[in-house]
Amino acid sequence: MINVDVHQHLWTDSFVAALRARTEPPFLDGWTLHTAGEPPYEVSPADHDTARRAEQAVADGLGRALISLSSPLGVEWLPSAEARPLLDAYHEDAAELPRPFGAWAAAGVRDIDTEATAGYLDLGFAGLQLPANALADAAGYARCAPLLDLLQDRNLPLFVHPGPAADASLRPGWWPAMVPYVQQMHAAWFAFRTFGRPRHPQLRVCFALLAGLAPLHGERFAARAGAVAHRQTDPNAFVETSSYGPRAVEAITRALGTPTIVQGSDRPYADPPQTPGFGLGGAAAYAFRIANPRRLLTGKA
Repeated sequence: MINVDVHQHLWTDSFVAALRARTEPPFLDGWTLHTAGEPPYEVSPADHDTARRAEQAVADGLGRALISLSSPLGVEWLPSAEARPLLDAYHEDAAELPRPFGAWAAAGVRDIDTEATAGYLDLGFAGLQLPANALADAAGYARCAPLLDLLQDRNLPLFVHPGPAADASLRPGWWPAMVPYVQQMHAAWFAFRTFGRPRHPQLRVCFALLAGLAPLHGERFAARAGAVAHRQTDPNAFVETSSYGPRAVEAITRALGTPTIVQGSDRPYADPPQTPGFGLGGAAAYAFRIANPRRLLTGKA
């Protein structure tokens, strides 16, 4: 009976040091982040102060806050020799975070290494996060199938998070979050239905940022896909609410129902909702924060 936030980010000392040790994107120059697809970004050190963030989580009433690797950095897409120091640093520190934190494991998607991923999961991670642009088509699901098999065999969930944006250096700073990230999640939602679910029938999966609002396109999907579109309900496909408010959440609730929506905040890049249940009532608040996260993470009602 604990409140859960399934989506936060927290850069630990070892991960920061690993980013600063690099000279090619992604890397940190002091607290200035450089990535391949976005303008330089000034990171706030206070946002990644573990003690401060733990206090915030307690103030939010959370019993558990799951930390995830920042997939837009592109770590998972690096060659294994470059990715491994960053992944090791992330997992070693994330596994030791104090309560109420837990974490999602991460894995390279350019060079699949199920043995390394199994070792990370052995440290007690909640499940595995993969970038959405690695799961956008049949080829992506074929490449990542060994990782998804590993999760299904261990009865652990998958968290799909936006990956690196295409070059947005000449666009406004908000562009990646509003266009490439949303497009990736939209594609990942439909790709999972088409390629992922048939091969992994028992896998529990959660899509960040309400799957880019892809579930709202059910009417258009029905018009184009016919009978295929009527298989809309998937009790093991969840969406989380990060950066959205009452209007979007209510619309998704109408499309999917309450049981597959879970609370995620994307802190420190967005704040948790001020109204539990997004104004939909106490039953919705209980479902989003307690009952649904429990089913996502454990498979148990």
